[in-house]
Amino acid sequence: MLSKKTKYGLKALTYIARKRCEHPVLISEIAVSENISQKFLESILLTLRKTGFLGSKKGKGGGYYLIKEPKEITMASVIRVLEGPIAMLPCVSLNFYEKCDDCPDEDKCAVHSVMIEVRDNTLKVLENKTLEDFIN
Repeated sequence: MLSKKTKYGLKALTYIARKRCEHPVLISEIAVSENISQKFLESILLTLRKTGFLGSKKGKGGGYYLIKEPKEITMASVIRVLEGPIAMLPCVSLNFYEKCDDCPDEDKCAVHSVMIEVRDNTLKVLENKTLEDFIN
């Protein structure tokens, strides 16, 4: 299940992308429109700025704007930044792999093999869905 942080991050990115403005979008505008706590949204947008999805401008006329084109922002990349691993178990994660303490042999583990299939199919969807899909 996606956390509220990730859900709100996706909603905020979609809102900013739909604006396609010349000027940055105010946090307060996004918060009101998407019914998100402004304080919580600030921390989410800061994370998205620090990880290269958004840029920001301070002062009058300030706010947030997309650095990348919507078609270049995959759902998988946003989830990894805001949520962490996409895989349901650390032993099948491509980017956050950790061996399970209770499993002596991953190759013989029935759960491991099924979770690889789940991970691969989930990634197939998430890597092929972009912010562009959210705004169209």
